[in-house]
Amino acid sequence: MKILVINCGSSSLKYQLIDMTTKTNISIGLVERIGLEGAILTHRTASGEKEVITAEIPDHTAAIGLVLKALVDPKYGAVKELKEIYAVGHRVLHGGHKFSASVIVDDAVMEAIVECIPLGPLHNPPNIAGIEACQKLMPGVSQVAVFDTAFHQTMPDYAYMYGLPYELYEKYKIRRYGFHGTSHKYVSQRAAVLLEKPPEDLKLISCHLGNGSSITAIRGGKCIETSMGFTPLAGLLMGTRCGDLDPAIVAYVMGKENIGIDQINDYMNKKCGVLGVSGVSSDFRDVEAAANLGNDRARLALDIFVHDVRKYIGAYAAAMDGVDAIIFTAGVGENSASMRAAICDKMSYIGVSLDQEKNKTRGQELDISEINSACKVLVIPTNEELMIAVDTLELTR
Repeated sequence: MKILVINCGSSSLKYQLIDMTTKTNISIGLVERIGLEGAILTHRTASGEKEVITAEIPDHTAAIGLVLKALVDPKYGAVKELKEIYAVGHRVLHGGHKFSASVIVDDAVMEAIVECIPLGPLHNPPNIAGIEACQKLMPGVSQVAVFDTAFHQTMPDYAYMYGLPYELYEKYKIRRYGFHGTSHKYVSQRAAVLLEKPPEDLKLISCHLGNGSSITAIRGGKCIETSMGFTPLAGLLMGTRCGDLDPAIVAYVMGKENIGIDQINDYMNKKCGVLGVSGVSSDFRDVEAAANLGNDRARLALDIFVHDVRKYIGAYAAAMDGVDAIIFTAGVGENSASMRAAICDKMSYIGVSLDQEKNKTRGQELDISEINSACKVLVIPTNEELMIAVDTLELTR
């Protein structure tokens, strides 16, 4: 049984076709520059062969059409005909407070996703465009919406509410939503398998560390707290996002720099974080290399990041009254042994004891803690696409 997973950006579209019998990719690809000159589709087969297709791709309907054509191509396609695709799972950034789980798309669901556009103005519109394109080109095939925010809807009210007048929540739904939910859900489920314990018996801290980073406290298989907030701007210092800061700084910088709302929002999302502090790059690999060469600002950026991660881990261990395992995932979490070691340093108070030899792993699912470590440390490569496919299959079959 084959599930197509779609992730639409404003001018891009990522896709995977997954065989759910073996839970493996049989095709993967990326459409870039939708609506722009020089649009391109890069399509890869299960064996890794690459096919590059250039075409006019004015909108997401055209992009989906090109993807479907590639999937059935006699030379490099993955299926003989489209009816082999059982259902389509769509990553949708923001479901607001309306969705605590993935859902089959119908008119009411589409209306609700549209209503969440003010909460996810950059992501929800292309997500909607991708769903509508698949509905048009694949009539009768079930479409499923899988929300980045859904996993975090189990947070208690005292964890998701801000210290603002309550009427702002009632009028505008201003609260903590959290993101990367599909990733946190996937790695927490894998952690239960690795630890050979039911999710209900575990207290986990999931660290999704990459250009965008978030940390989630998971107790009994459910999120009880997460670092990202009303938007993905909150929480840790990230590649280009500032993370948590005194809200008075926003008005102060706007006045000093003589900039408006749109400019300060762009500034905090795209020019801050590791890039802003280091002045080198938003890529942690570049910043680590610069720090190793003696760049003090690069070292400072990494130190801030490590401090932020440690601080959240400590807070979440307190919120759960203990922790059984810390999970590292995403680009930095999966691949940077030095960052994992730095973060786990000085965590003996919660029982962390890292095996330095095992920690040398990259992108491999592994327990990297010492045998006698009271708190286990796990590296689990995330697989959001597979999680989307699993949810899609469960809902549609």
